[in-house]
Amino acid sequence: MIASAPVSAPVLAGCQVGANPIIWSNDDFNDLAGDVPLDVILREMRAAGFAGTELGHAYPRTTEALGAALRRHDLQLVSGWHSTYLAAGDHASEEKNFQAHLALLQSLGAPVVIVAECTRCVHGDKAARLGFGADDRPLLTEAEWGRLGAGLAKFAALSAAAGLKLVYHHHMGTVIQSEAELDRLLAGVPAMHLLFDPGHLAFAGIDPLAVARRHAPRIAHVHLKSVRREVAERVRREGWSFYRAVREGVFTIPGDGMVDFPALFAVLAQHHYRGWLVVEAEEDPVRVAALPKAKKAREFVRTHAGV
Repeated sequence: MIASAPVSAPVLAGCQVGANPIIWSNDDFNDLAGDVPLDVILREMRAAGFAGTELGHAYPRTTEALGAALRRHDLQLVSGWHSTYLAAGDHASEEKNFQAHLALLQSLGAPVVIVAECTRCVHGDKAARLGFGADDRPLLTEAEWGRLGAGLAKFAALSAAAGLKLVYHHHMGTVIQSEAELDRLLAGVPAMHLLFDPGHLAFAGIDPLAVARRHAPRIAHVHLKSVRREVAERVRREGWSFYRAVREGVFTIPGDGMVDFPALFAVLAQHHYRGWLVVEAEEDPVRVAALPKAKKAREFVRTHAGV
């Protein structure tokens, strides 16, 4: 499923390497090390060699408090996830919530704002099985596609006015999971950029290398995590939930699993990507200690991306 190509180590000059706190403490499921203190996360993140961080549930949401925490550990704010409900929700309240999130990111110098449409999402439901076909997973109606596109276009304009890029995060268990859905969304909202996450693509049965080649000019943010093929196959075969998939280790760090990161880095280098590379390891931090795998992932990026 995942294309592979022998490549020499590219140099992604101008990129910086950050981490997502989900390596230490899961945002969706509090029983997966949800009580790890902020200063432990930030201290170990810096010790592993990362320059920046995305937001997590332990992070304060005021400029003063968050800025002080980041300065203590010499880290930059890269971005933060924002759930949207534009397809079925009230756009006025959605815009109000988005503006507050955008203002926090802008105040601390983040370059991108991450959004994912969560209308009828199932990834946060511990019992809901993940679907992979049009008949077993949440889908948008034609009217909802229109509402989503209009809302994201507005958010892209608001982001640009604030000096940030709006990046869309395709995600398992959401209405933008398949390759066709991602292609349609990007075509329908040309002012929006792509958060390229090869882990979620591979898990969904999509070739990350093909997506990277097709949408390289739209990529403005990158998440780095891989997928264990044998676990992903069991998820499909046995009808697991996203929660069980994460607990059983479907995701892993770059350098492990089925994703060909050197080939992906080569595509990014070819298209002069200059954004952040953000490592994730969305597996149970209780079972797999955070700091050793964070260090291992950071060294892999240094070796294979040249940064």
